[in-house]
Amino acid sequence: MKKVTLYKPLKTDYLELIAVWERSVRATHHFLDENDITLYKRLIFDEYLDKVGLYCTKHDKRITGFIGLADNSIQMLFIDPDYRGKGKGKQLVAFAIGQKSAKKVDVNEQNQQAVDFYLHLGFKIVERFENDAAGRPYPILAMEL
Repeated sequence: MKKVTLYKPLKTDYLELIAVWERSVRATHHFLDENDITLYKRLIFDEYLDKVGLYCTKHDKRITGFIGLADNSIQMLFIDPDYRGKGKGKQLVAFAIGQKSAKKVDVNEQNQQAVDFYLHLGFKIVERFENDAAGRPYPILAMEL
């Protein structure tokens, strides 16, 4: 796998990050409706991006994916659909595990691609919650290495 340079995005990159987030969510979170996407987009942009350590990948100066970390947990991982399947997610998670001691991640149960991705990387399901962090009825799987 080709080594990818990781960057720490700035607040001025948040609009680009949220655009990557939206493209990624629309490609993978088919269980969300437009109202949900609008709600989460606002929460991510206004609150969540500032609460995590952010790292991103770029191609030709364009952000192609990003990860958000807090404590020993992956809080978010989103890859632009044009760059999925090219190893960027794996490299971001490998960085999170190897450099930032990440051992946990919460995943939407209905996003089977993400569940399978983390299972493939060695995570195990340790708990299930009926609602997500926003209190919405989207089951969450707590996973750990």
